[in-house]
Amino acid sequence: MGMVGYTVSLVVITVIVSPCVYGKQLTDQQEIKVQRLLKQLNKPAHKSIKSEDGDIIDCVPITNQPAFDHPLLKNHTIQMRPSFFPEGGSTYTKKEAKAITQVWHKSGMCPDNTVPIRRTKKEDILRAKSIESFGKKNHKSFGKGTHQSNPGEGHEYAIMNSRGGNYYGTKFVINMWRPEVEVPNEFSLAQTWLVSGSGHDTNTIEAGLQVCPILYGDNNLRLFVYWTSDHYQSTGCYNTGCSGFVQTSKKITPGGSFAQVSQYDGTQYGLPMLIWKASENWWLMIGEEYVGYWPGNLFTSLRDGVTTVQWGGEIANQRTDGRHTNTDMGSGHFADEWFKKASYFRKLETVDGANTLREPQGLYPYASNDNCYNIKEGPTDSSYWGYHFFFGGPGRNANCL
Repeated sequence: MGMVGYTVSLVVITVIVSPCVYGKQLTDQQEIKVQRLLKQLNKPAHKSIKSEDGDIIDCVPITNQPAFDHPLLKNHTIQMRPSFFPEGGSTYTKKEAKAITQVWHKSGMCPDNTVPIRRTKKEDILRAKSIESFGKKNHKSFGKGTHQSNPGEGHEYAIMNSRGGNYYGTKFVINMWRPEVEVPNEFSLAQTWLVSGSGHDTNTIEAGLQVCPILYGDNNLRLFVYWTSDHYQSTGCYNTGCSGFVQTSKKITPGGSFAQVSQYDGTQYGLPMLIWKASENWWLMIGEEYVGYWPGNLFTSLRDGVTTVQWGGEIANQRTDGRHTNTDMGSGHFADEWFKKASYFRKLETVDGANTLREPQGLYPYASNDNCYNIKEGPTDSSYWGYHFFFGGPGRNANCL
């Protein structure tokens, strides 16, 4: 967040967040801003579905979704399917995807020519640091060139990095866990970052799973997407918190929670994900479902591919009472515990310039504080696992204070 955004946050945090906590009333001007944002984000729906997890899913006509409020997408023609698909890759992901559903599916489905969008509520906006920062990251995520100088404060990571090169996508299976988050303004996620550019021109496409109470108001495991074209300064957001990401699926919604999560030493669930550049746009596929795409004209350097791909976990550490957080990463268990106990990414592949999925070479791990969260490469001894790694940890322990 730039200095201007930081100043705004300081001004409004006492009058917006405090009313949410203590029940005070917003000023008239603040109320008008909130209602204007709600109207902007919540488009008229053909049908609305009340989910058992507390969400309301609006089935919005596909041509009226929030993405098209973006000035660069005013005359955008929706692409319902990608122009081409990466060649090669695993055959196991299709079998796994059938068991994965979002919770709202139990209460109904959206009709043809609509897309499911999680309705934004007033309290969602009030939990943000400011009205203007709703749906945006208030930190520079790891990505390229954002190495933490003090990993014990702020955010911590356990990630696998690609060597610098030219990449046009990635495919993997991500283990689904619901990590415990200690306090509401912390989070825990597992994701991929596709990064290009440098400095303020850093572009990223991001997608994965997260538990983020301040964003959603609960501790459910949820799908998310993110993007920025200026290193998290003023562009981009989570899901449909701003215009940009174009949804095409009537079955899967970014921001939706999942009905299945893995159990320690029990049933394991894996979510197959694929992101790739098809012509100008960057597509997201989950299992066999085309979820949607990031239009290429949202970006600058990322239009020509990416130079870095990363996979792994991130948590926010607020150091409540001056100590390290108890917030879990992954399953909440260290990578050394392996399958059914630690969280994993498996079957890692990247898309090359010939639009071919290939097992990545020369990957290297990074853990900001391996006494709290760590990462271990697994042996590549089967086509089922392919290139894989385990990651995570419990946070605070005898060696992590």
